Amino acid sequence: MMRALIIGLMLWPALLWAEQDAARQARAAADQLEAASALLDAAEGAGDRVAALTETIQAYEKGLAAMRASLRQAAINESQLQARLQARDGEVAQLLSVLQSIGGDPSPVVLLHPDGPMGTARAGMLLAELSPALNARAEALRRDLDNVKMLRRLQTDAAGRLQEGLAEVQGARTTLNQAMANRTELPKRFTEDPVRTAILIASSETLEGFASGLSEIATEEIEPAPVNLDGKVGDLALPVQGLVLRGANEPDAAGVSRPGIILATRPRAIVTTPAAATIRYVGPLLDLGNVVILEPQVDTLFVLAGLDVVYGEAGQVIAGGTPIGLMGAPQGGAPGALSTLSDGTGTDRSETLYIEVRQNNIPQDPQDWFRTDKDE
Repeated sequence: MMRALIIGLMLWPALLWAEQDAARQARAAADQLEAASALLDAAEGAGDRVAALTETIQAYEKGLAAMRASLRQAAINESQLQARLQARDGEVAQLLSVLQSIGGDPSPVVLLHPDGPMGTARAGMLLAELSPALNARAEALRRDLDNVKMLRRLQTDAAGRLQEGLAEVQGARTTLNQAMANRTELPKRFTEDPVRTAILIASSETLEGFASGLSEIATEEIEPAPVNLDGKVGDLALPVQGLVLRGANEPDAAGVSRPGIILATRPRAIVTTPAAATIRYVGPLLDLGNVVILEPQVDTLFVLAGLDVVYGEAGQVIAGGTPIGLMGAPQGGAPGALSTLSDGTGTDRSETLYIEVRQNNIPQDPQDWFRTDKDE
């Protein structure tokens, strides 16, 4: 019993730190969501509402991700504490049984040791040493129970704030849709010919074939501004907060491989352009779903496929960080209603965005262009 007590007391600081860390995460996440809420209020009167709303949605996405992480950690900590308490049930029951048997017999003879006075003295000394240890064990149990209650309150409060944040970010997305529909001030490099575009789509069997004919759909094209990505290649931010699910030329479960990468994203995540670029194409294409093709510099294309909602028109010139669409959501699920207790391995990221980089119409490894070493 003494050895188990010592081990328990040694583990206590680590467990206490984990519980405090979950609380710190929850407070930090709540602060992020409060800041996002303030940004949403400010966006109503912002001169550039699109930029303000984009910043707001990205802030919400980061805050919601942090809140999910704190909920996950709190649930893990509570489970660990419950397991420890259950493991002690038998030990505590046995201890209480012994104490009750001692306290229930008024005869002082019960306290005498069979080995005589020396044995009784040794037993007394052992009980004297054991009493503080038993008191410490009882105190540890009390703290564990208190912490279970604290973690449950934390989860309840965090879950409530999470739901509020999900509702607010959904409102921000709706407002962004309206702001993008009303936006008319963007400069244009060319005008898209819808007939040529339809012919190109019908005649293209591959992304390479479609990309090679993009110049044919443009009319009244203006020479591009001298924009380049010198010094930015390899350090471009991913267009959406996500995790790399599959690398370039890595086959999927069906054995199909593509030259781009696949990002796992959360439902309704906002997608933005990684750099200033010209929109070369927007709309459904081949088997890729909704596609946005950007031209950040001459002879370089960023292909983003798998979006649910897309913004912009072919020919428009947009700044870096401009929203170009939103990811979809699972069928039958409320928009933005995500699992709060996933295992942290990306299982709550139900949507996928395909990213391909083409230079002189030759595929490049996107991981050489974007920062993909961490969750954005």
